[in-house]
Amino acid sequence: MLTAKNLTKNYGTHRALDGLNLTIESGEIFALLGQNGAGKTTTINCFLGFIEPSSGEAIINGLSVKDHALETKKHLAYIPETVMLYPNLTGSENLAFFSSLAGFSYSQKELETFLLKAGLQSEAHQQRVGGYSKGMRQKVGIAIALAKKAKALLLDEPTSGLDPKASNEFSEIVKVLSKNGTAILMATHDIFRAKEIATRIGIMKEGHLVSVIEAATISANELEQLYLQTV
Repeated sequence: MLTAKNLTKNYGTHRALDGLNLTIESGEIFALLGQNGAGKTTTINCFLGFIEPSSGEAIINGLSVKDHALETKKHLAYIPETVMLYPNLTGSENLAFFSSLAGFSYSQKELETFLLKAGLQSEAHQQRVGGYSKGMRQKVGIAIALAKKAKALLLDEPTSGLDPKASNEFSEIVKVLSKNGTAILMATHDIFRAKEIATRIGIMKEGHLVSVIEAATISANELEQLYLQTV
C-alpha cells in the first residue's frame, strides 16, 4: 500500500532522506523511530505530496505520488501532531466538511456513527472544537479517516502531549483500523507505544533506515537499548 523506492530529499547541501526503501502492506502498522532531523517527517511529507523528492519515488496503492498527486490523496488520511480543525465548528460539522472535500456526503446519523467509532463521546459531537482537548481533536481526525474510507493512514507524533489514558485510547483505535486493512505509518518518539501497537519498527538516523525489527520479536527494554545504541 505504501512504498518508498530509493527516496532521497536534499535541502541544499543537507540530505534529509538518503535512498530510503520501505514497503508497508495493508493492515500493517509500521512505526518510525528516530531523533529530530532523522527523516521521519520528511518521509511522511513525501507520501503526502507536501514536498517533492530529489530522486526516487513515493508510491501509494501502486501509484506514484509525483505523477498522480490527486488520485493518491484519495487513499490517504493524515493526522499530524496537532490536528488542524475549524474551532468555531462542531466536531460533527468539521467531519462533514472534511469528508465532503473527499467527495463524500453523509447524514447526521452517519457522521455520529463515525465519531463514535473513533471514540468521541456523543455529548461532544455538537460542541465547538475550540473547546476540545488534544485527544478529542485526534479522534475527529480518526473519524475523518473512517469517513474517507482511507486505505492508508499517516501519523506524525500522534500521541505527543496526550495523557496516558488518551494515548492508550488512540492506540486501541489505530489497532482496530489496522485489523480492518488500513496500512499505517507512524512517526514517533514514543518507544514503548511503538512496541505496543506496531507490527514492524524502523529506526532512522540521518536519513537512513538503519534497523527494521519485527515488533513481536523484541521487548520494550531491548528496543530502547537498540535505539540508544543506534542514535
